[in-house]
This record gives sequence, C-alpha cells and structure tokens, in this order.
Amino acid sequence: MKARLRTVRLELAEPLRISRSTTTARDAVWLAVEHDGVTGYGEAVSSAYYGLDAATLVRLISAFDPARFAGPESALEALPAVDAPPAVVAAVESALLDLVGKRDGVPLHRLLGTGAPSRVATARTIGITSLAHAAAEARRLAASGFEVVKVKAGSSDPEDDVERVRVVRDAAPRVRLLLDPNGAWTAAEAERLLPRFAALGVEAVEQPLPPGDPDALAALAERSPLPVVADEDAVSLDDVRRLAGRVHGVNVKLAKCGGVRAALRIAESVEGSGTELMLGCLTASSLGIAPAVHLAGRARWTDLDGHLLLAHDPWRGIGGDDGFVGPSARPGLGVEEVAARADVA
Repeated sequence: MKARLRTVRLELAEPLRISRSTTTARDAVWLAVEHDGVTGYGEAVSSAYYGLDAATLVRLISAFDPARFAGPESALEALPAVDAPPAVVAAVESALLDLVGKRDGVPLHRLLGTGAPSRVATARTIGITSLAHAAAEARRLAASGFEVVKVKAGSSDPEDDVERVRVVRDAAPRVRLLLDPNGAWTAAEAERLLPRFAALGVEAVEQPLPPGDPDALAALAERSPLPVVADEDAVSLDDVRRLAGRVHGVNVKLAKCGGVRAALRIAESVEGSGTELMLGCLTASSLGIAPAVHLAGRARWTDLDGHLLLAHDPWRGIGGDDGFVGPSARPGLGVEEVAARADVA
C-alpha cells in the first residue's frame, strides 16, 4: 500500500462564533491510501482546541506508513495501538475502511454491520450572532426543510443567549431546538438559566459547564429541567463509561473518540444506561463527515452539519442542504471529490 497527503483550506461561508472562539476557516489534511488500484480517503481538520494545526496533522498522519502492511485489513488491526491523537486515528481508519468498501463493492455501514441507515434530520448550527441575523437564519433554515436547529450560547451577557433562542423560536416555531454553551456557564448560572430555556422549548443542552469536572455535570443533569449532553467531558470510552447513566446524552465526535469503530464501542457501552447518543462533528468537508453519517440512526440527536457551514464543500455524497443527511449508494464512504477549483487546489 502507498499513501499521499494533501492540505487544503476550508473557508466557512460566514464566521462561526462560539463561547471560546470564532472560526472563519480550517485546514484539512486529506489522506489517500492506494492498494491494488483502489484508493480510499480520509480527512483530518485542524483544531486549536485540540492543539492540531495542519503541519502537526501531516507529521502525525505520515508516521502511520501503510507500506509496512500487506493490506488494509492488517493496517486496521494495528490501528488501535497507534499512539496518535484521535483525529489522526479517525482519518487513517476512514481511508482504510473506504478502501476496503470500494474493493469489496459495499458501503461502509455494511462493513461495520450496523444496517442500512436511512436519511436522518441533522441539526444546523446558528452561532453567537445578532438577534436579527439569528432570526433570519432560523427562517431560512426552516424554509429549506431543517427540522432541528442548534443555537450557540455563552455570550458575556446571558440575557443575550436567552433572547437569541427566543427570536429563533419565534422565527421557526416548529423546529426542534438544541442549545450549546460550550462549557461557558458556572453551575449557578446553569441552574438559573436552564428553566428559562426549557420554557422556550429547548430540547437538550450540550456541555453547559466547563469541562474537567464530570461529577459537577452529572449533578447538574440530575436537577436539570431538560436533558444534559456531555461533549468536552466525554472524549474517550473511559470518559463515557464514567458518565453513563448520570447524564442524558454524550456527544460522540469521530475526531475526538478515534473513528467509527470507537464510536460503536461507545454506543455499546451506554446501551441500557439511560444515556443516549448525539452524533457530532467538527467543521469539515463531506469527506470528513461521511464516516459518521454511516452511523445515522444510532443516535437520538444528529448534528452533522460541518460541511454545510463551508463556503465551498470540495466533496459530495451525504446531502444535508435540505436538513437531512444519509449515505449514498456508492461503496466505501460513498463520497466523491467535486471538480477541483483554484482556491482549493
């Protein structure tokens, strides 16, 4: 087997502001693994939060040399022992699974044995923005077919967050609402604010408290008037096991847990515990989002809109513009690269 890497810039259609940062673009590193004339692809994206820039990703992905292995199966067997960040493991796993699926002529969900997922409604994120823009976005998304909207919170003035949710609710009264402060509130603030968001019809809140104290998050969940979903506090399988049955949900992102097989282990670990799954993502292309789409149907909440935030998605195959994502009928990941443009070459 042989590999090649390519780095591209993914520009967002508009800046996405959350409680801790504002994102205007990400660098993506694409991995292509070729064996016997078949090529599989994976993607890892830069993340300041996880300390991964493009150069670091290239260095770490390059360290996993597929030429050492006889084929993709042996490389996949070795992957769990690789000492690398989960985002790197997830990208390598994606390329290898895409290769196997294409070689065997089957889509990824059949390789995983998860059954054929149907198209599912995905949340679409509205960042911390002006009330007028939030309302306009909510109306546009509802008109386009979106049934779930996630509103970012964590403004310096919590009243701004309440009003943003209120105008989104008024502009799109029939959508399901999720809320994500990205760990911006103290426990006292959360206990004061959550009843107000529940009254506005918010369905669940992600990581209301700063990460690092899962016991505090579990204690808040026990008293919360709406479901509490752990995100930054639910990274590894061990993290999730500690929280199972103590929070209402865990946000599983392939880039933080290490790929689709790790995500399935997490799903198995919470079965019967009362803790449900959210499928989340980073801002990425359809190539980066595609592996998680093959797990659609396993989660109560699906939040796979990273490719929809881009000014130009250089891959296609999972949909989403109408509010629903799902795998195509093609083998492997089921995505294909859009004709290259000068600004992404």
